[in-house]
Amino acid sequence: MNASIVASAASLEALCARVSVSPRVALDTEFHTERTYAPRLMVVQLAFDDGAAIVDPLAVPDLQPLILALAETTVVGHALSSDLKIFADRFDAVPPRVFDTQVAAAFLGYGMQISLADLVRDLRGVRLAKSQTVSDWSSRPLSERQIEYLVDDVAHLLPMYDELTARLEAKGRLSWALEESADLGHIERYRTDDRRALLRVPGAMRMNRRELGVLGELVKLRDRIARERDTPLKYVIPDDVVAGLATLRPKHLEDLAQLRRLDAGARRSLGEKILEAVARGEAVPDAELPEKPQRPLGQARDTLASVMGVLVGEIARQNDLPPSLLVPRASLERVAREAPSRERFEATLALSPWRYALIGEPLWRLLSGKAGLEIEGYAAGDPKIRLSDDHALE
Repeated sequence: MNASIVASAASLEALCARVSVSPRVALDTEFHTERTYAPRLMVVQLAFDDGAAIVDPLAVPDLQPLILALAETTVVGHALSSDLKIFADRFDAVPPRVFDTQVAAAFLGYGMQISLADLVRDLRGVRLAKSQTVSDWSSRPLSERQIEYLVDDVAHLLPMYDELTARLEAKGRLSWALEESADLGHIERYRTDDRRALLRVPGAMRMNRRELGVLGELVKLRDRIARERDTPLKYVIPDDVVAGLATLRPKHLEDLAQLRRLDAGARRSLGEKILEAVARGEAVPDAELPEKPQRPLGQARDTLASVMGVLVGEIARQNDLPPSLLVPRASLERVAREAPSRERFEATLALSPWRYALIGEPLWRLLSGKAGLEIEGYAAGDPKIRLSDDHALE
């Protein structure tokens, strides 16, 4: 497939005009993540039915016109969420109409994480050369081998889109895959979840609400500084130090010396800001403090969630779907914790319609004692789980 290099405002303008009138465009990106706050975009690859384009963000830093053009077409990619996260962070926008070939393949029995190379080999009979996987994409000019690799990553996406959609339609699952892919085109998916960021800090689960309030302000401070410096969070204040500050709740600069991993340079440059963040956390009204995270399930309810997981796994096997695509463990834990009534059961599971149609009724019959789980075929060396309606669990 022929590829043009887009390294000027004029060539980008021409490319955007072509993208905006194309019914579909294949997309991939290359980026570096090692020493920056957010991934740094190095290359954008696009493919049409009759050619490809390699966009150089180092030569054309303003890619906003391309983002707007992509909003006019259907974007096809593989494992798109990481690519779209970069667009969301950098341009505060993502293409609204997307089709993810990895997601689509999951509905055809390929599992959740099939690689592009494996899917291309299976669907197209082509072995991709992956020799440039760890290439330095900041180097210029791009070598011939780098360009070949970049084109390979998008050249097969549109033919695979055709093949996957045909297979999904024949299997009656095209609407499922389109619904799942469509979720990738919502900008809210890529917004920072303050509560989730809070609970990712080790030790947060053990903190009281006041400590969580202080931790929240410290996490916001660290995020702001990392963004300003364009450096990874851990290079500003490591997680264990943030957690230590939240429990120590220092009031004076000398208090910071109690944390050995907060060195003298960090105390000098960040000390006052840290104290101000702690003070903000101390001043949050009690009613506005973060709620404590739910305690882990007790043994009985954890076992119940696991039993539900067995049934979900068997339904997934029967439908050639990954269990994690069918229902997340968190949904099963929520049901185990809340034990909802029949009227609240569907809302508590909080699943999309196609998922609930597959597992809702069998799961309710199991939980309400109207059906049980049986193992068949073990003695013959081919064990399977079966939901039996002819007796209730004791």
